[in-house]
Amino acid sequence: MRPRDLSDHVEYRAGRGIEEVARELGRDPEEFVKLASNENMFGPSPAAVDAVEASADEVHHYPTADHQDLTAAIAERWGVADEQVWLANGGDGALDYLSRAALEPGDAVLVPAPGFAYYGMSARFHHGEVAEYDVTGDDGFTLTADAVLDAYDGERIVHLTSPHNPSGARFALDAIERIAEETREETLVVVDEAYGEFADAPSAVGLVEGRDDADASHATSHAPRDDVAVLRTFSKAYGLAGLRLGYAIVPESWAEAYARVNTPFAASVVACRAGLAALDDDEHVEQTVEMARWSRTYMAEHVDAPTYESHANFLLVEVGDASAVAEALQERGVIVRDCSSFGLPECVRITCGTEAETERAVRELNEVLA
Repeated sequence: MRPRDLSDHVEYRAGRGIEEVARELGRDPEEFVKLASNENMFGPSPAAVDAVEASADEVHHYPTADHQDLTAAIAERWGVADEQVWLANGGDGALDYLSRAALEPGDAVLVPAPGFAYYGMSARFHHGEVAEYDVTGDDGFTLTADAVLDAYDGERIVHLTSPHNPSGARFALDAIERIAEETREETLVVVDEAYGEFADAPSAVGLVEGRDDADASHATSHAPRDDVAVLRTFSKAYGLAGLRLGYAIVPESWAEAYARVNTPFAASVVACRAGLAALDDDEHVEQTVEMARWSRTYMAEHVDAPTYESHANFLLVEVGDASAVAEALQERGVIVRDCSSFGLPECVRITCGTEAETERAVRELNEVLA
């Protein structure tokens, strides 16, 4: 007995953790700082920590009411109907739900290259095909409608990442709207805004078709559409990566599909309550975003290597031999992301850290490069 043929599937390679690296090098974990996985430099919201602790004696219950409470809070925040919010086990879980709802066997998706590997992985899990559009450093990883539309060949889903990982570039809202307008009626444009809180730009949620009686607090001058969905996560700005909590905001016409494609109780009691508390902790998010802006500006100004404009909580740096530089930094106690797995063997990605972490990363990187 063997599993089905998985030869076309790729492995997701996560950034290396402190414990893993310290064990490999035979050193104390306290010597290291991890700037490889775009995690929150301040940790989770204190309010979320309190909610986690208070939830400990409730984990024997299924999270029916907790799902409803968090869904309603997210819907109110974005000015959409509750039914348009698809809670999931992380942003990747929401990707799976959209794949289940949209893809027939043999359908294709269009993904950025380089980009988040799970777009293609999710499609293949659901017996879909994968095509790519190029996002290149030749033009500073600029994200344009033309690059997407030139590669488009009728795919069922088009994946856009804004801000983009690993470059940090972002799409203009007009470009997203043009892509939706110039792709076929049965193409869903999925805008991944996992790093959206860090970008000083309007969300594509403003393009999503909603109920006429919903709160219009996030309305834009753009006409609402029934072919755009937006992904958001609690992993980055909210600091809840370990709880795996994300969601999709879908057009009203997609709302009823959620009950048919979701995993029962995909988000746990603990995750839902922590998410609800974090959603109200604006101070923590604002502090995180401001520090990320400072950190990426400091790195861009002080690193002795070319960098790319970023609207996220990380910076892409061109260092020559990324694997060698990442290994040398690791020896010095700074863990960064070697972007060879993204098809960028000349670049490392450095997560925005605290002031001390950022200054240490820059200092060590410059010494390695020298």
